[in-house]
Amino acid sequence: MNHVILYCRPGFEKECAGEVQDKANKLELFGFPRTKNNTGYVVFEFHQQGDADKFIKLQPFSSLIFARQMFAATKLLTDLPQEDRISPILEAVKGFPRCGELRIETPDTNEAKELLKFCRKFTVPLRQAMRKKDVLYAQDSTWKPVLHVCFIAPGCCFVGYSYTNNNSQFFMGIPRLKFPSDAPSRSTLKLEEAFHVFIPRDEWDERLAPGMWGVDLGACPGGWTYQLVKRSMFVHAIDNGQMAQSLMDTGQVKYHAVDGFKFEPARKNVTWIVCDMIEKPARVAHLMGEWLVKAWAKEAIFNLKLPMKGRYDEVLQDIENLKQYFIKNGMKFELQAKHLYHDREEITVHVRCLDNRSPH
Repeated sequence: MNHVILYCRPGFEKECAGEVQDKANKLELFGFPRTKNNTGYVVFEFHQQGDADKFIKLQPFSSLIFARQMFAATKLLTDLPQEDRISPILEAVKGFPRCGELRIETPDTNEAKELLKFCRKFTVPLRQAMRKKDVLYAQDSTWKPVLHVCFIAPGCCFVGYSYTNNNSQFFMGIPRLKFPSDAPSRSTLKLEEAFHVFIPRDEWDERLAPGMWGVDLGACPGGWTYQLVKRSMFVHAIDNGQMAQSLMDTGQVKYHAVDGFKFEPARKNVTWIVCDMIEKPARVAHLMGEWLVKAWAKEAIFNLKLPMKGRYDEVLQDIENLKQYFIKNGMKFELQAKHLYHDREEITVHVRCLDNRSPH
């Protein structure tokens, strides 16, 4: 087995391929990507057998920006017979680690998603057959590897596995979130997804606690403010535009009609700074860096809008500049960046300051 499959947003195959090529080279695991525009996935083929397994063990999934999921896989199975699709798949999984969960998926394209109805129906008989062959444990287990069957067309699929300590916990790599009917804009789902992806669920009570103060730069009409308010936080909403009256009526929002690049909180009691301003990514990244270095906030989630060309290079440069700025100022930090499902031409970045700095 020498293939790794990576799901991504359709149209971002090139960025995903460039990123995995860089990461593989740094691990000295050599190979090449195969991509096709708007398919929603990348195939990376390693020269050496066994390197796919090494890659999915050694490459931290959380540090991949453009990949929604990664798993080691066999080469593409084609022309599965309609009367017996199970036997060729059982043959393909010989030598796999015993798995605790089966996910029958498709890439995130309209064409592929038409197969999801079949995938749901196929899951039960394939799971039963795999349990009989001891490929799957008798009971689902979140601690054991995940078995992936990815159909890209009728009768054509990749079969592979991922490790639960180094993959996306979500089916197809996509958190299933429901748009709240009382939210002022659909952008609210970007911040909700960021919380799911970047902050472990068992740390929400501590890090997204009621009574905290947040600042939302470029808040109008309030999609991101909504996420903080519904967690019983207080928010400084910064924008020249109009905020949703429903948020102002909560009594938890202080509105400031000022430029997001010029606002400074009067009291330095802010935990969260969030920002979804339409601005040059380098300028937004530097602003967020200043907030954290000055200890005006402890954690930040912000979006970097991507240019039409050179998207991967722009992301790498902005993030590297931000890291160097923190290092230069002696700040300990953890940083993650992800092209989230609810993002379009942008990536979402999370930074957490790990030292106790005095505001200045």
